Amino acid sequence: MQIIVLILSILLPPVGVAIKHGLSNDFWINLILTILGVIPGIIHALYVNFLR
Repeated sequence: MQIIVLILSILLPPVGVAIKHGLSNDFWINLILTILGVIPGIIHALYVNFLR
């Protein structure tokens, strides 16, 4: 399961966050970061899913 979350966190960051945390504040923050720039969205998704 973690490999799927990792792949989705890189390709579609909001989806990767939504799978692990649902539609919480983390999802909405990641969606905004991904809209502003893909790289900040990826970094946030990896941080939320694997480091926190």
